[in-house]
Amino acid sequence: MAVLQRIKTVLRGLGSAVPLLCLLATPARAQKAADKPAYRLFTSAGKPVPYGKMTKALMGADVVLFGESHNNPIAHWLELQVAQDLLAAKGNRLVLGAEMFERDVQPILAGYVAVCDSVTEKTLTDQARLWPNYATDYRPLVELARTNRLRFIGTNAPRPLARIVAQSGPEKLAVLPDAEKAWLMPLPLAVDPQRPAYQKMRAMFGGDAAHGSPGPGLDNMIAAQALKDATMAHFIATGRGTTETFLHVNGSFHSDWHSGICEYLLQEAPTTKLLTISTVSQADLGKLSEENRGRADYILVVPEDMTTTY
Repeated sequence: MAVLQRIKTVLRGLGSAVPLLCLLATPARAQKAADKPAYRLFTSAGKPVPYGKMTKALMGADVVLFGESHNNPIAHWLELQVAQDLLAAKGNRLVLGAEMFERDVQPILAGYVAVCDSVTEKTLTDQARLWPNYATDYRPLVELARTNRLRFIGTNAPRPLARIVAQSGPEKLAVLPDAEKAWLMPLPLAVDPQRPAYQKMRAMFGGDAAHGSPGPGLDNMIAAQALKDATMAHFIATGRGTTETFLHVNGSFHSDWHSGICEYLLQEAPTTKLLTISTVSQADLGKLSEENRGRADYILVVPEDMTTTY
């Protein structure tokens, strides 16, 4: 009883320090449960993969398509990390490119990264139709290219030409001036509506492969998407030297399921060693959901409540 009394006396003396002692004594498993990882990487089959192992594989590719969620900061951060690590391994045999720059502004982009006196950052900002999130999300990649004298290739079809297709169909491209045709993949545009990307697009807008679309407007929208995919694929294929690795940033929809850009690229350059990354959001980062398996060679999983850049 004397020992018990002494323990009670000590505890009364500790007072408010007791909760602190209890916190310090929290079991390790409870502390582990409080971990909140910002991302996880998985293989296509859903096996967790370390970042270093993924980048080692990317170093052996001819083309890497990094499919992003445009407003996800983790995706943009990891794009920069991948670019820096590929630069360390490949040096000037690395080429950067992006959906976010259209072919008609390529001379401005090329002049800026080549540090031409006539093309300042203000020139780029004023004339290159930069995306609203350029400063936070894409400028670091462009500045990496500029600092290290890497080529940076804008690959996308100009928006006004994609709009023509969306409104009036791909046949209207035939009457474009030759100077504008040069901003696109070689015409005519072939659209296979059975490709996974376009079947998914049709389903999103209320049509399907069996019953067709709600109207010709959806066919034109799919054709406009195909124009972008085919144009990006063409300028990736023609922009890469035989010993270079081309890291291309695009929305995941353009390369998910190895469709879109992937199919047009392998059609034009069948021997291309191509690897893809896709960005997805999940509540549970512990495992890759069934619906995301097979989406790309590597899947970047980020929390579904991650803060966005816009």
